[in-house]
Amino acid sequence: MSPVALKSSTKTELISYINAQASKIETMQATVDIDTSVGGVKKGKVTEYKEIRGYVLARKPAMLRMIGLLPILRNTAFDMVSDGREFKVSIPPKNRFVVGRNDVVVPNPQQPLQNLRPQIIYDALLLRQIDPQNEKAFLENGTEIVTGDKNRKFQQSDYIIDVIRLANGDAWLSRKIVFSRVDLLPHRQLIYNEAGDLVTDASYSDYKDYNTVLFPSVIEIRRPEEEYDITLHMVKLEINLPLDNAKFVLEKPAGAQEIHLDPQQSTIGGGSH
Repeated sequence: MSPVALKSSTKTELISYINAQASKIETMQATVDIDTSVGGVKKGKVTEYKEIRGYVLARKPAMLRMIGLLPILRNTAFDMVSDGREFKVSIPPKNRFVVGRNDVVVPNPQQPLQNLRPQIIYDALLLRQIDPQNEKAFLENGTEIVTGDKNRKFQQSDYIIDVIRLANGDAWLSRKIVFSRVDLLPHRQLIYNEAGDLVTDASYSDYKDYNTVLFPSVIEIRRPEEEYDITLHMVKLEINLPLDNAKFVLEKPAGAQEIHLDPQQSTIGGGSH
């Protein structure tokens, strides 16, 4: 069992924390180092891309832009933007410009990173408030295996807020937000689609104080279906500075091949509602 003194909380206090933290952040601008790994059981091998420098801009309710630079030369590897409903991704090294909807995923096992959607990053990056009109939340007392000093593993209690989404007379598990009982901070978020599939598994660690807002400086985003894993290491983070609409405009580069993803041949991939 855990050798660390654990803190106690209540469902009301944990939900209040989620909502209070969500309300504190309207915009964010971050310089990040991005580590990516692609592959697993389906693909058969794992390919890793280490320390790509990147930039992330986010503005509520659902605007996001993320730019990744190639190592050494620092040319643009990708540039993607979303307004919460539609997204655009420019991939200069492949001379491609992809346009599609956030709520649709066209699985491409040969090119897993092409399944990446800006909304996936947004949903993992910023914890959404629990909406009392359309969601119900329940407290679950859980346990997890934690690695301590000298790689010793031990079992430790945690708190889990299960968020149930209500819509059209139906209900389904939308999210699980896991709180560490060492510091009572969210350190994991599991996001599900309506079919009950786990679509995003996000981990949060190394919280730091950014202008009175506690925010994780390391965020790992795992997508089990597409078999890719993206870790964002915050190099610089500024919260609540003005971000105008021009920051979220992405034009197709001259000569790029434009690809429109066909929603008729796609499957719902989870994310914000």
